[in-house]
Amino acid sequence: MPIVEINFQIRTSPRNLLARTAGKRFNFRRMKQKAYAAAGVDIDLGNKVKATLPQLLAATHRREVLGKVGGFGGLFALDVKKYRQPVLVSSVDGVGTKLKLAFALDKHDTIGADLVNHCVNDIAVLGAEPLFFLDYLGTGKLEPHVFTDVIKGFARACAENNCSLIGGETAQMPGFYQKGEYDVSGTIVGVVEKSKMLNGQKTVKRGDVVIGIASSGLHTNGYSLGRKIFFEQLKLKPSSKLPGLKGTLGEELLKVHISYGPLVQKLLKKFNGKSDLVRAFAHITGGGFVDNIPRVLPKNLDVVIQKGSWEMLPIFKVIAEKSGVPDAELYQVFNMGIGMVAIVAADQMEAVLKFIRAQKHDAWIIGDVVKGKGVARVE
Repeated sequence: MPIVEINFQIRTSPRNLLARTAGKRFNFRRMKQKAYAAAGVDIDLGNKVKATLPQLLAATHRREVLGKVGGFGGLFALDVKKYRQPVLVSSVDGVGTKLKLAFALDKHDTIGADLVNHCVNDIAVLGAEPLFFLDYLGTGKLEPHVFTDVIKGFARACAENNCSLIGGETAQMPGFYQKGEYDVSGTIVGVVEKSKMLNGQKTVKRGDVVIGIASSGLHTNGYSLGRKIFFEQLKLKPSSKLPGLKGTLGEELLKVHISYGPLVQKLLKKFNGKSDLVRAFAHITGGGFVDNIPRVLPKNLDVVIQKGSWEMLPIFKVIAEKSGVPDAELYQVFNMGIGMVAIVAADQMEAVLKFIRAQKHDAWIIGDVVKGKGVARVE
């Protein structure tokens, strides 16, 4: 069969190549300022540092990637010989107001990893493995050290997920963003064999068991409410220390969103051969348990999640005890310590639970599948 070439066009602007730099220093002051730079968009700065991109992105390289860094489009040759019916799976997302913590602490090396891992998890629930990732960064003024850290986060997480970072775009838009602020988003593309694609609406059965897999913290959702609780209502600061937290509040809130992609692939390889013993996965992001789990349920079945069935992280205990927000809303806004759920056949729950824990993930049996109307309830 012929090789299929996937070409995503990317505008090559400043970062493309910009502050994707491995830490080299340049004497920018000697560069004569041009009119566009004086207006706030420094093209020469981007061109000066773009030569370091190949070094930084080398760790994310897969053999299917074609061409060089910095072209108009990222090229990926899908090896269709590996699949009978390959289905491409894509997702796009951002990290929301978690960025406000990065700005406040001037710490930017985790944000890129957050975004990659979030996107990986979104396609992992379909059984897809990630192939390549594209990113977008928008800012008012280009700060090379900030964007270097962000891109290093992208590259690190892509390498850990065996996903190639094949392109990106940085837009310098003076006057559009607050001073010192930026925004990021990313698009991921993965692949899954059509016959192995997970579809809980067809496979989830009454009596199945829900296993919750631990999160590292808030991950990338609920930060608008979280910031209001901690910094406005409780009058805390990012440097504040709270009982049960190993570091500062700011450090806790910047913990990297966990990638469950490699774990999902291992689970499917171990338990899903001739039958779907692992029925479905749900990524617990914005919308919490209430809005995410129903995505993978048949219309005649519900999931009942039992409070107290897992070890809640200290950060969520503070939120639950100090915020005054009703539990019903907390479990819809936050992940409450569970970043991914797996719905599995009841007779396999112990084996699956043991396997997950052996992969260095904390996990618990947190709920059941019962007759209902396709909703998730927390009781």
